[in-house]
Amino acid sequence: MKTKENVHIVPGYFMNPTNPVSVNLIGIGGTGSVLLTALARINYALVELGHAGLMVRAFDPDSVEEPNLGRQLFSHHEIGMNKAVALINRVNRFFGTAWKAFDCVYADRIDEDKSDLMANITISCVDTVRARLGIADLLGRIATKGHHRDSPMYWMDFGNVRDLGQVLLSTIGKIKQPDSKKFCTVGSLPTIVEEYGNVLEASQEDDLPSCSLAQALGRQDLFINSSLADLGASLLWSMFRTGMLLYRGFFLNLADFKTTAIKI
Repeated sequence: MKTKENVHIVPGYFMNPTNPVSVNLIGIGGTGSVLLTALARINYALVELGHAGLMVRAFDPDSVEEPNLGRQLFSHHEIGMNKAVALINRVNRFFGTAWKAFDCVYADRIDEDKSDLMANITISCVDTVRARLGIADLLGRIATKGHHRDSPMYWMDFGNVRDLGQVLLSTIGKIKQPDSKKFCTVGSLPTIVEEYGNVLEASQEDDLPSCSLAQALGRQDLFINSSLADLGASLLWSMFRTGMLLYRGFFLNLADFKTTAIKI
């Protein structure tokens, strides 16, 4: 007897929501700065197709510095501005959106007493294990607050080193799945902390700021962040357009130009 293929069915609300699907984007650096523009493109396309679109909030406590130019999507006149504020303002002007920027650490604004800033999708583009563990803990606590229009349902984490990276989509709790004779529907997708927690805690990440673009490029390749952002955005787009996922992420080796998909 043939084994049924694993799939994850996205809630119908994502395909036809009554309000824009809420998204919290944490980290507006190398990956986040590119991903924010990709989210704006997704939003524009969805609205053109009659969808309610996305409502994005961006979080980053850092200001634009000289070494950021070239590898991140900032210009000289934005040096000294907060990263989230600079890019959200640019996206809002270009696409006519009303997205919001927060010039702080995500956990400083989102806690268990501030459910008004919950989001259906949390996207993390952070540099440290500590930040990921904090996000995982926070999402776990928020998810217990009961049903809410913006209740967290998915967490997509982006991570990379010099020319290697990964994107992993997970559920916050279990997403109810329909019965299927053709597929094996999977409602719970493990988070990066649940699946790779031991590896994360054993790793030693260097999150010190770079003093120049040359030093930054020694730590992260020029196109690793944008490559991850585009592929991750494609996964998000699939969620909204097909409502069904066969894959929950991927590993990227930019040195060998290889991408390995992670099946459901």
